[in-house]
Amino acid sequence: MNPINVMVTGADAPVGERLVRDLLQDSRVDRILAVPWKEAAHLPQDERLVVVPVDLSSSRRVHELLFGKARDLKIEVVVHTQLHRSAREEGGRVHRYNVDTMRGLLSLSERHPSIRRLVLRSDAAVYQIQRDLPVLIAEHHPLNMSGSAPQWIRDRVEADVTACMRMGMTSLQIAVLRTAEVLAPGTGSQLFDYLESTICLRPAGFDPMLNVLTIQDCANALQRAIHCQAQGVFNIPGADTLPLTAAIRAWGRLGIPMPGSLLSPAYRLRARVTGHDFRYGMNRRRFHYSGVLDGTRAREVLSFVPCHPVEWPAA
Repeated sequence: MNPINVMVTGADAPVGERLVRDLLQDSRVDRILAVPWKEAAHLPQDERLVVVPVDLSSSRRVHELLFGKARDLKIEVVVHTQLHRSAREEGGRVHRYNVDTMRGLLSLSERHPSIRRLVLRSDAAVYQIQRDLPVLIAEHHPLNMSGSAPQWIRDRVEADVTACMRMGMTSLQIAVLRTAEVLAPGTGSQLFDYLESTICLRPAGFDPMLNVLTIQDCANALQRAIHCQAQGVFNIPGADTLPLTAAIRAWGRLGIPMPGSLLSPAYRLRARVTGHDFRYGMNRRRFHYSGVLDGTRAREVLSFVPCHPVEWPAA
């Protein structure tokens, strides 16, 4: 098999950067086009790597990228990892960053002379979590289509559904990877931000099961999707599944139960005082009811099994 050429968006974020580094060690990959939003100072120098900073929220610049440098390098696979990481920033600019960029990449890739496959890194946050739904979440689990959901969730659902709707309607191969929460700094993880406090307030009477993913395993799943021909949706669970209280202890924090009605105002105050990003209202259901991704399809089709547990500070 001839080596392939790959473009990675979001190359200035932890997952995108790790994927680029892993691809540089992959003999099945020839050229890599890394697309950070701004300069990616931490990417290595390599003759196989081309770095082109682009603000992908501009449709004109997306077109220039794909029919300029990406065409010159004969890019065959696009891996779209770019997601706006702040849950507190909202509005049209954020929507363009999360959704319009995905829609533009999809449309232009369909007409591109060399691109044959698009891999989207989606998010487990697209799933609905509630008391009367299964705890083990398969790919056919209901999505959170509520119009009252925060934009952070609505945008992810819209981008995910946009990609899914094109499957089977185009010659472009499309794979959507719904990854568990990547528990690491710089990833936009709400749980990581929550655990940054010395005292973690939690809803009294509830202790849901959580599943979290590492940067290494997330990049590994994306790399496997690059080399696979299969289309469709794939859940990507992490190696760690544990109760919320156990996660708080393993992070070396003190968990204090409180009535649920007090937690949203408490964390709004925390955000105003400290600038933290965690929104309790957005996480309320997952802090009450368990939701763990079923990775059977990823194991059977992508041969992906998470093997890098989180390095818990207090473990």
